[in-house]
Amino acid sequence: MIRAPIPPTFEAFRDAARALLAREAPPEDVLWEDVAEQGQGVLFGAARAAPAVPDAAAAPGAPRQRVPAAFMRLATAVACHRDAARFPLLYRALFRLTHGEPYLLELAADPDVARLRALEQAVRRDVHKLHAFVRFRRVEDDGGRERYVAWHRPDHRILRLGAPFFERRFPSMAWSILTPDESAHWDGAELRYGPGLPRDAAPREDELEELFRTYYRAIYNPARVNLRAMRAEMPAKHWSTLPELSVMSELVRDAASRVDAMQASRSGAASAAEAYVPAARALPVLREAAASCQACALCERATQTVFGEGPADAALMLVGEQPGDEEDLCGRPFVGPAGRVLDEALSGAGLSRGGIYVTNAVKHFKWEPRGERRLHAKPVGPEIQACRAWLQAEVEAVRPRVIVCLGATAARSFLGGRFSVTQSRGQVFKTPWAEAWMATYHPAALLRMPDEAARAAAKAHFHADLAKAASLLAGEESGSG
Repeated sequence: MIRAPIPPTFEAFRDAARALLAREAPPEDVLWEDVAEQGQGVLFGAARAAPAVPDAAAAPGAPRQRVPAAFMRLATAVACHRDAARFPLLYRALFRLTHGEPYLLELAADPDVARLRALEQAVRRDVHKLHAFVRFRRVEDDGGRERYVAWHRPDHRILRLGAPFFERRFPSMAWSILTPDESAHWDGAELRYGPGLPRDAAPREDELEELFRTYYRAIYNPARVNLRAMRAEMPAKHWSTLPELSVMSELVRDAASRVDAMQASRSGAASAAEAYVPAARALPVLREAAASCQACALCERATQTVFGEGPADAALMLVGEQPGDEEDLCGRPFVGPAGRVLDEALSGAGLSRGGIYVTNAVKHFKWEPRGERRLHAKPVGPEIQACRAWLQAEVEAVRPRVIVCLGATAARSFLGGRFSVTQSRGQVFKTPWAEAWMATYHPAALLRMPDEAARAAAKAHFHADLAKAASLLAGEESGSG
């Protein structure tokens, strides 16, 4: 075996690989060691006794191997990955390229190539996050000279790949980017690298923070709130260095009302719901006031307002779409066929309907005639918006720990914009409205499934989601940010 202890850089790999190729060392005879990893790669006595990689000069007259430029670009990125197998994988691919497989990189299905491409993609993505999430803070040195400092924690050792971007973008600004692995410093003339530094080596805040938060409030689009995508694209480990996230809770909380205002300004007709909602947040007062609400045209054909019902201190709130035919006639939510499906699922989850606050996003029954029958008609955006003030008042009055939205309309009444139950059902979010917020199918959707198999699958998901809500109430699960 030949030991190859190298620093975790592309340049170190390149030099070692060049020497190994000059000696025609096959991949299986090389033991790569990342010297930045404490003790990694030296686990067995045979490895410790193996000779170190020879110098390229020790093989005079050996021909210099021609390596495709595409491999050099690939290796430059992959060498930055933290995967311990990256250097053996790179050398194996390099050996194959120079020993009869010159078109190896064109074989996307080859296991070595596929793995290298996956590592490269992860590194490129991490570089993108460096560019997107670095936030500089202004400091002054002892001589009063201005400098901008940022701290970032990447997944991989990508600072040398990403720092030149800031050199080009801020050529006249002195700046430093600190990471746990190493740091980059630009003085306006030269980009230098130094050792890594901890988070407390960078300033926490400066006078530009509030300006940036004001700017972010101004450009934030509440109609495009997508909590799932936000968490995926902006991992929690970066939140402490992003000043705009200190106002994110405020922006998410106010998203629905801001969407209302945006749409009202476009249509020229503001929602009238606020005019009917009393200042008091007592459920009997709200219920009485809602009975005379005429904020939208649905009140003209509905028999009555169907307000929510349940304990004022309920820990769990269920929010449906709108009342159905039976609910409209008796004035109570979820008493028809969908209500019976809901009661069955609640019982299976160990939940008592009497301890739950149950309501709808829209308080009046929207229907269209079919002979002598009144058939459900889906409420549209302005109708949902008109009732949103009532739902907000109910949430403020009850202050539930857990909110479960039954169907996409109920979810959109909170989030605005688009929401897909099939894609996001069962996911738990920590929100301004409740510690845990989630969405699942509307029980009426189970009744409308096209066949028995689809109905059984949807029913299983529905029951599992309500069981998850019960676990949340019991403290066995928690919401994510």
